Amino acid sequence: MSTATRSTTERGTNVWQIDPTHSQAEFAVRHLMIATVKGRFRDIAGTVVVEDGDPTTAQVDVTIDVASIDTGVGQRDQHLRSADFFDTDRFPKLTFRSTGVERVGEDHYEVTGDLTIRDVTRPVTLDAHGLGSVRDPWGKERAGYTATARINRKDFGLSWNQALETGGVVVGDEVKITLEVELVLDD
Repeated sequence: MSTATRSTTERGTNVWQIDPTHSQAEFAVRHLMIATVKGRFRDIAGTVVVEDGDPTTAQVDVTIDVASIDTGVGQRDQHLRSADFFDTDRFPKLTFRSTGVERVGEDHYEVTGDLTIRDVTRPVTLDAHGLGSVRDPWGKERAGYTATARINRKDFGLSWNQALETGGVVVGDEVKITLEVELVLDD
C-alpha cells in the first residue's frame, strides 16, 4: 500500500504478502475492571493487492488461526479457545476482508472491512498508518503498517462473563485491536 514503494505512475497489480514472522495481531481487554490483559495471535497470514500503485485501491485479506492465541498464561489461553469464547473447534479462523480504503492524511488511511469471528461478520474500520518501505538485503521490497480498531466482543458472540459481587464484571466488553504488519512484495 505504500506510495513510497511503488510510484503512482506504475501500472499493474501489485500483490503484497503478510510476513508472518514480522507481523503481529494483538488485543487488549479489561480484566476485573481494574487491569488490562493483553494477548496476541501467533499465526497470521494474508495479502494486500494494490492496483496501479494507488493505496486507496488496496484489497486486504487477512486470516488468523484462532488457536494460536497467546496471553502468556496457558490456562487462560485454553479458556479463550473453549466454547465460552472463541470455540476454536467450531470456528478455527478469524478473517478480515476490506471493503474500502480512504486516505485521511499522508501515509494515514481508514481501512473499512468485514471482520468475522465465530461466523459473525460485522463492519470494522481500522485506523492504519504507513511506517515506510525498504528493499531488504535479499532484494525484496517491504512495507510496514500499524493499524488499530476497537470492537465490542459481544457483537461477535463472545459474551461469556461473570458478575463481581462488588459490581462490574470479570471481562470488559471493549477490545482494542492492534496490528503490526510487514508486507513483502511478490515478484
